[in-house]
Amino acid sequence: MDLWWQAMHEADAAGQPTAYVFVMGSLNEILRCFDLTISYPEITSLQTAVRGQSLTYLQAAEDYGYSPDICGYVKADVGLHLKGRAHPHGIIPRPSLVVATNMCNTYIKWAEIWEQMYRCPVFVLDLPAWRGTGPNGVASGAAEHDRRYVEAQLRELIALCERVTGRRFDIDRLRETLAEVNALAARYHGVLALNRRRPAPFSALREGIVFQGIANLYRGSPEATRFFEAAQAEIETRIRRGTGVLPRERFRLLLSGTACYASFKRFAELFEEWGAVFVHSTYLVFAGGGFRPGFAYDLSRPLESLAEQLLASAWHAFSIPMFYAQDWLAQTARAWEVDGICFHGVKSCRTTSTGLPDVREWLRTQCDIPGLFIQSDLVDPRLWSDAQLKNRVDAFLESLAARLGAAEG
Repeated sequence: MDLWWQAMHEADAAGQPTAYVFVMGSLNEILRCFDLTISYPEITSLQTAVRGQSLTYLQAAEDYGYSPDICGYVKADVGLHLKGRAHPHGIIPRPSLVVATNMCNTYIKWAEIWEQMYRCPVFVLDLPAWRGTGPNGVASGAAEHDRRYVEAQLRELIALCERVTGRRFDIDRLRETLAEVNALAARYHGVLALNRRRPAPFSALREGIVFQGIANLYRGSPEATRFFEAAQAEIETRIRRGTGVLPRERFRLLLSGTACYASFKRFAELFEEWGAVFVHSTYLVFAGGGFRPGFAYDLSRPLESLAEQLLASAWHAFSIPMFYAQDWLAQTARAWEVDGICFHGVKSCRTTSTGLPDVREWLRTQCDIPGLFIQSDLVDPRLWSDAQLKNRVDAFLESLAARLGAAEG
């Protein structure tokens, strides 16, 4: 993370071209071919909350006229730019190019804010999603048309990058980047799978957010592969030693949604005090690089394969948090031997929060999986109520203890 911030500082000081991107559909594979410095506003906004300074930025955006009920990530970022791009970690460089997709309904409007502030070019990649009942939600015969449609857009982005940077596109460098992403995806899946062990060797909440950050920031670089090789080796050592996240693991939980980063440590403690550890989360899937099972680029046809995987990853990202969360949660609960699921509704993000109570009820009645539904926010500390959340968590884990005790009896 420090090295990424160092690159951001250097880009700002030297006026080097910087691309603003999002964690879902970053197109890092193409941007790295042009040596663009890459800024992730979701990550920088999250970091303001973890550092306990998000409220200052949120209030600056609201004072400017932004509504209290829109995405907290957006408002924290807007406040950051209104304050001269001065982040707790340092100065964020101006955007030379913005790349967005339609994988989140906020991305396009967010990109327009920077376009208005900096008069920078904005590229929006349109990824077709649900249009039928075939594999991956694509009607029979439509897959090839979709691939060609996305590939044509990728070629437009390449031409735009050439104009912004003054560099020519190198297809062989794209192949090298895709090969690194293949290695990263395999390692990422390998690390997450280690948490099937008992006791869980890492927290999908605490360490998981680091895994997501590295997977996004260093996507397509050798540094990402080396990081996950080291992480896997360390976690395997914990397994050999029988070292778990907690001294005593009583409950294994899944997290549907995100944590509250404005009270990140406390959010984890509410569960850990009961001996509960999060072994997996939907966030590690849809915001962890889009690495669906079997993810791999075909290096013999790089642009075509990139288009195909973008389509498949988009559907995978859409289906888990929004359309078919219950299927993934039920399957993962069995595979990871989960005792219960925590559904965290984010008040400023309807995209990831809509329908969570319904999913909770379906899993309870159809799969006999108990669930807890709580609400706060991503980065807004004003929406965190410690006493209320503690009461809800305590009551759920107490009932879970009684349930498991009855099962053991």
